[in-house]
Amino acid sequence: MIKTGRLETMTPGRENHREQLLGGARKCLREKGYARTTSRDIAAASKSNLGSIGYHFGSKETLLNEAIREGCAEWTDQLGRLAFADAGATPTERLRASWAALADTFEEQRPLLVAFVEALAQTERSEELRLQLAELYEESRAAVGRMVAASLGEAEIGEGHTRAVASFLIAVCEGLLLQRLVDPHRAPSGEELIAGLEAALPIALGQRSTTAVD
Repeated sequence: MIKTGRLETMTPGRENHREQLLGGARKCLREKGYARTTSRDIAAASKSNLGSIGYHFGSKETLLNEAIREGCAEWTDQLGRLAFADAGATPTERLRASWAALADTFEEQRPLLVAFVEALAQTERSEELRLQLAELYEESRAAVGRMVAASLGEAEIGEGHTRAVASFLIAVCEGLLLQRLVDPHRAPSGEELIAGLEAALPIALGQRSTTAVD
């Protein structure tokens, strides 16, 4: 465990206490959100004392950010499992499945998304928070990049392209989630997005090829 910049060895009991605090923080994020959760709320939800938050995480914000990171990682893993449920699916079919899963799990994960948006709004005034969320994005790019590589199989596109595709997919997913959060009835579905891309990309790529030949 990292505590105030020092690498420490945790005993099983202390590690369990740390997980207890994370569980309490995630409960508070679901019920109260990021901005309204206090240290006392987390201590009560995790049946811990206030001092344990500082001991294990340094601050309430660090604990809440770790709880968000943990929740986002689990959600990404869940979407990946659903996208790869059909071993014989094509990359496009897996993309369609992942976006359908995104829509299906939205209500369940809505409090996590709201907490993430609230945390993002604080990064302008907290360099520590910005760095924590930057690491979350880097972890997400790596996780989605592995899915992209696995989906393409032997058709490798290179690490740089894989990272760029992963960043694009994350941006699309977050954009979809935000639209669904603000305007759930008119936000596009995963199926509609895939249909639009299938209609537009061949034309766009065809025009590019023609221009390149000219």
